[in-house]
Amino acid sequence: MKLKGLLVDLNGTVIDILTNEADEQLFRVCANFLDYYGVKIKSWQLKELYFELNREQRRNSKEKFPEFDVAEIFKEIISRFTTGKMKKSAELAEYAAVVFRAASRFQLQLYPFVNETLTVLQHDYQLAALSDGQSLWAVPELKSLNLDKFFSAVLVSGDYGFRKPDQRFFAMALKKMKLDAGEVIFVGNDMYRDIYGAGMAGMKTVFFK
Repeated sequence: MKLKGLLVDLNGTVIDILTNEADEQLFRVCANFLDYYGVKIKSWQLKELYFELNREQRRNSKEKFPEFDVAEIFKEIISRFTTGKMKKSAELAEYAAVVFRAASRFQLQLYPFVNETLTVLQHDYQLAALSDGQSLWAVPELKSLNLDKFFSAVLVSGDYGFRKPDQRFFAMALKKMKLDAGEVIFVGNDMYRDIYGAGMAGMKTVFFK
């Protein structure tokens, strides 16, 4: 079967990113941000509750490979610590999630020759991305790096509640690409979630270490 498409993982494969969600300054910044909108929470409380709600979401999920929803986490935090009535809490939760990511990020860049490689490949193959993470983070980071122009579809696990190696995730990508598994190569940096998952879906794979 002729190769027609290339499906890639994002972070750790084409994007060289470094974040630190254990950084104390991250939670200080986020708590200060929320304070401007009437959400009175200490940085240590925010840190404890963020990780507690993250674990709770995944623990309560019926999925075999559950993914968390960061906007829902901040929506719950806002509801618990707001003084008085809060309008547009869902919108504020999304803003808080973006601030959280921005404060945790120490590096965002492409690996060497990614742009040049994708520029060549896009002429002969359909390119798409399949990433574990949150759309609130992944999509703006793609745009920041000017990578979004290459991909016909970008699927992010946070939108679905499950992550790789769930076979439904790979099937969704193939459906978006309108290609069969045998027509697509998957490139990823995680041997289990990426390579094993894509292989079980019937795709050829390339492991990027």
